[in-house]
Amino acid sequence: LTNRDLSDFYFDAKDRGGKKNYLADVSERVGLSSDTSMAEPPIFIRQHLASSHAPLFLNVGVAEYPHPFKSADGVGGNRRDFGPHDLSMDPELSEDAHFVKEAEFLDESGKDMQKLLYMGVADGVGSWREYGVDPRDFSHKLMAECETVLDEAAMQCSILGSKDGNHCRMISPAELLGKSYERVKAENIIGSSTACVALFDSIRHQLHFSNIGDSGIIVLRHIDSDVSGALRRDKSKDPQTEKKSDLRIAFVSQQQLKSFNHPYQMGWTGEEIVDKNSSFKLANDSCTSSVHILRGDIIIMATDGLFDNVDIDDIASIALRWEEENRFIDGGGIDARNKRWADGESLSDLSGQTIPKLAEILCQKARENSLDNSIDSPFALLAKENDIMWSGGMPDDCTVIAMHVVGEGADGLRPL
Repeated sequence: LTNRDLSDFYFDAKDRGGKKNYLADVSERVGLSSDTSMAEPPIFIRQHLASSHAPLFLNVGVAEYPHPFKSADGVGGNRRDFGPHDLSMDPELSEDAHFVKEAEFLDESGKDMQKLLYMGVADGVGSWREYGVDPRDFSHKLMAECETVLDEAAMQCSILGSKDGNHCRMISPAELLGKSYERVKAENIIGSSTACVALFDSIRHQLHFSNIGDSGIIVLRHIDSDVSGALRRDKSKDPQTEKKSDLRIAFVSQQQLKSFNHPYQMGWTGEEIVDKNSSFKLANDSCTSSVHILRGDIIIMATDGLFDNVDIDDIASIALRWEEENRFIDGGGIDARNKRWADGESLSDLSGQTIPKLAEILCQKARENSLDNSIDSPFALLAKENDIMWSGGMPDDCTVIAMHVVGEGADGLRPL
């Protein structure tokens, strides 16, 4: 029994990640200090990670909704302020930004090229509007520069190839955030945003990410209850007879908050900030980690517009309905799914066609809950725990990148 076993099984994923547990357990601790590095793994671990697996593929869908009361003239505090207009649906008004980009770099051998998929979300901080600054400027520029950095690096790699391994190696999410931020700062773009950037290594089945603020990533996975329950601390909460499915929350990224509703963020005011207590952080302050990904996993990357309004268990339920409607999982459970895979029926094409719908449904649910004053949203529950009276949802921009891990590349989509 290892410490990893205790972390993975004694505690639920929700106990280890998210916004609430950051405030309760990790507040004011952000990433690694600038003079700290991760220890090298043992030789046998490095050898295992270096071994090649059958590649996995990601089908990706993106949905983006602006704040429901947002117009070109500003944001209404409520429906009355907004007026008798239809709720806003123009994504150009959103202070959220995102990117999804494929790039090709040398693998660890330094001989072969490997395709990697990068993705990211950023949530512009709306309070800049009070100073005459468009909150969209910083977040949109940060994500655009992420794409530019990858394009330029991949172009240079294609020209130089293995002749210059230093300029043709994989760019880590934290490095990508850092380089993009420096470019935004060099153009004197005033503003700030939260940011979450990740890359998927299809060969080693790893999702690497760096996160600053209250955007984040969750991983949903079908896990047999009889197996996963062996080390659970309280199986009475989750008896097998009451389980509707084996789709579990396998991972929740840690969010970073200075205080309630005050996330850490990347930003620029026009001059360097030396205050150590500032909410502005750099890429090397990010929460950086990696998650091992399995075939069939559903990965959700989103801004706080989703997580503040839709409970993680409800996200899992919505994902399960999407799976069932498209026959990725049925009454036979994961055994029937695994048999279907063994028979060569992957349904990868169907996954590629329908994964955008899952992202859309999640955005719709976040919008619906944000306007419902009769519910206790995750935001409302956390507000009350911090002695702030709040009921209902939290209207906000919402961006969702939904990803389905499949064993074969879908027709018409590039394998990753």
